[in-house]
Amino acid sequence: MNKLFYAPVTAAVLACGAAHADIILYSQDFEHPVNFVNDGGDVNIFRTVNDLYANQPPGFQFAQAFTVETLLIGGTGAWTVPGNPGGGFKDPQGVGGTHTLSMLSSTQNDLLGLSFNVGAFDFLNFKLDISSIDLNNFGGPFFDGNPPSFLLSLYDNPSGAIGLGTGTLLSSATIVGAAAPNQWTFNWTNRIVGLSTAGNTNGNVTLRIDELQGGYAALDNFVIAASDTPGEIPGVPAIPEPGTWALMLGGLAAVSAVARRRRIG
Repeated sequence: MNKLFYAPVTAAVLACGAAHADIILYSQDFEHPVNFVNDGGDVNIFRTVNDLYANQPPGFQFAQAFTVETLLIGGTGAWTVPGNPGGGFKDPQGVGGTHTLSMLSSTQNDLLGLSFNVGAFDFLNFKLDISSIDLNNFGGPFFDGNPPSFLLSLYDNPSGAIGLGTGTLLSSATIVGAAAPNQWTFNWTNRIVGLSTAGNTNGNVTLRIDELQGGYAALDNFVIAASDTPGEIPGVPAIPEPGTWALMLGGLAAVSAVARRRRIG
């Protein structure tokens, strides 16, 4: 199931948000790319993340530098080599589903940016799965033998524009996964980080994702929340009904206003 941002505007939910001081901003398992194209070797490389995942939910957009691929898991085109019967990327843990994002740490500096308004909340919390993996085409292999690591950086974004983060750096964290047993098999590690929003201008922030080492790696199952507690991720709700995006934005503003009044009062 593709899990997206959800914040119904009801008195009960607003009261709960004020009490627990957290709200889901974004959730995405990357299972439903729009018009995925296998460019060879079970890799989508020539269409951007926005081409495949924009408007999930309506109005949401990514920013990226260079390619940021989408991989097909369980296909037959990747790594048709001895030792990998049938070819394809293997996921014995079953974490990645049918598709996952992937990026380089070397050769070129792939970046991914996601922008949000966190209101008056103190932290942007990010939960995701990461794994080493590799390509045997499009210039690969890239794996350098090191466990994958990613730098997660949160930038002030007063204009609210979609981008990779050019404002003041508010906070950052490095997460590290585990090396996979081979270049075609995922070995997922779940990580949760709390990035401080202190010093932001008006609630608008940009999260930048940058792979630091590993050569090549995958990332999946994003859950992003605004919270007053670092690392706190509420349960991921169901997909919203069509036409509720304006209500959801209103819900975030209302919950943020309640949290602000609670902290000032």
